[in-house]
Amino acid sequence: METASLTLAEFAPRPELVTRTTSIDRPHTPVVDAHSHLGDEFGGGWHRRPVAELLDTLDASGVELLVDLDGGWGEAVLDRRLRKFKEAAPDRFACFGGIDWAAWSDRGDTFPEWAAARLTAQVRRGAQGLKIWKPFGLTVSDSHGRRVPVDDPRLDPVWATAAELGIPVLIHVADPVAFFRPLDAGNERYELLRAYPHWHLGRPGLPRFETVIGELATLVARHPATTFIGAHVGCYAENLAWVSDLLDRCPNFYVDLAARLDELARQPYTARRFIVRHQDRVLFGTDWPADVAMYGTHYRFLETDDEHFLGPAGHRPGVSWPLTGIRLPGRVLRKVYRTNALRLLATGRRS
Repeated sequence: METASLTLAEFAPRPELVTRTTSIDRPHTPVVDAHSHLGDEFGGGWHRRPVAELLDTLDASGVELLVDLDGGWGEAVLDRRLRKFKEAAPDRFACFGGIDWAAWSDRGDTFPEWAAARLTAQVRRGAQGLKIWKPFGLTVSDSHGRRVPVDDPRLDPVWATAAELGIPVLIHVADPVAFFRPLDAGNERYELLRAYPHWHLGRPGLPRFETVIGELATLVARHPATTFIGAHVGCYAENLAWVSDLLDRCPNFYVDLAARLDELARQPYTARRFIVRHQDRVLFGTDWPADVAMYGTHYRFLETDDEHFLGPAGHRPGVSWPLTGIRLPGRVLRKVYRTNALRLLATGRRS
């Protein structure tokens, strides 16, 4: 095929670099995947497959505990996950609950107290945390049809209840920054957003990225007794200085690494310094279907200084980028892989 006839979608260059390949079959220490999904959309449909098969995959990958966030989709989903996974292997799974935002339109001013009560009920049934999905702050509206800001004080009862219950709130309020930018030639995620136009958040009627991320910072600072885990490196992996500042200001704030290897590997020196500096507040997480090869790629990124290798999404300009390993020290790996998450989940296991 002639170069002139290539379309952007067809462009998939083959790197000619010859670099070292380090295979990490087992992680440095047993792992807690603190950000996973066992449902269809994110988790490869593990909820339809035998639990024993999933446990074999986790065993082969060195994963001792997996946190399923799909209970955030609704209480019926949570109950199914608790029955299938938690009851089958209570020491291997933790399930997070969620909030039914659609109920706000019917319940009006009583919604926050109702949501707090439902959270309490979910924890009593076995939920070990609260998952807040990204529609919150973007499209979630109150009974008057108005956007609910992330830091809306009306929701204080929910965050206070999480603190009283001693559970973490894993919150995802923003996608990559490029998703909020104009879909033009300067957008680094152009190819991805053309393929999935519903992911583009730069549409009229939606708030700017800076608005939502600012509200997140205000929320975390206003509730120091509540433990918040900022999904996807605090929802702002492109600006680790911003995330680092929030971690410095708010001891109740943690972050996970889920689905942001691309952003971290484009700034490997900064990413390494960031994780080492905040080693007590960073959690390992993937956001990918449980798979031996996928976990191996994450371990290679964290444990080696290999250069220019494929991430879980492969390598396509505008979709993903090659990874460069950051070779974390063993003492840091132990915290990121395991002990930080176990402390927040209060599993009662020995660190």
